[in-house]
Amino acid sequence: LPGVDDGPSHVEESLKMAEYAVADGIHTLVATPHTFSEAYHNPLPHILTHIARLKKIIVENQIPLDIRPGAEVRIHQDMDRSVKEDKTVSINNTGHYVLVEFPYNMILPGTRDVLFQLSLNGVTPVLAHPERNLALQRNPDILSDLVAMGCLVQLTAMSITGELGHDAMEYSHFLLKQRQAHVIATDAHNAENRPPILSSAVKVTAHILGDKKAAEAMVTENPARILDGKPLDLPEPRKISKKQGWWRRWFVRENY
Repeated sequence: LPGVDDGPSHVEESLKMAEYAVADGIHTLVATPHTFSEAYHNPLPHILTHIARLKKIIVENQIPLDIRPGAEVRIHQDMDRSVKEDKTVSINNTGHYVLVEFPYNMILPGTRDVLFQLSLNGVTPVLAHPERNLALQRNPDILSDLVAMGCLVQLTAMSITGELGHDAMEYSHFLLKQRQAHVIATDAHNAENRPPILSSAVKVTAHILGDKKAAEAMVTENPARILDGKPLDLPEPRKISKKQGWWRRWFVRENY
């Protein structure tokens, strides 16, 4: 969405991104501007207005791409109430899935309780790019616990391909091998260094899993069911050990 947050500044950039997405085989994108973060708060009416404008321009330019509503919601204590009151935008506005963002370098106290309360009320948290979170990289048992609780994991495509750094790549591959990742997303911000490309990550994922169909499901079947507000049929996680540094305790609080 142009001019909304740290994505494209102008509609011309949005159109270029739309063209890149279609060329990569993408036919539906969820616009997920930041909300409840330190810098941005985009309420549902604001997001819907901007999506309607962009969809109109995309149609006028004859680009075969559908845009659905969503938001990348920074985790906060009143999340359950804000979802109930439609102050937090769910994925495709169905009320069944919410894209949740953590701070990059920590897991805040009370995180588990917030996510558990969402789950109790029929809302599934989809965790945005947890592979880039320093605390989770150093203590993967936290994410394993959240997945066991019912949270879904969304990996960024460029993390899988190594374009966002070695640590994010290593952890994303670890999560794929453990079958603790469920969706691959673009997390696109612009057409140059953060484009909406999925195909490269799907190829890497197919190699890691040894299963092309399972890799493709992470950009087709699984996100389609999320868009429809339907439950996912998920594989059983595998347990793979990961070495942890003695210093991990400095980054993670036990009462997450």
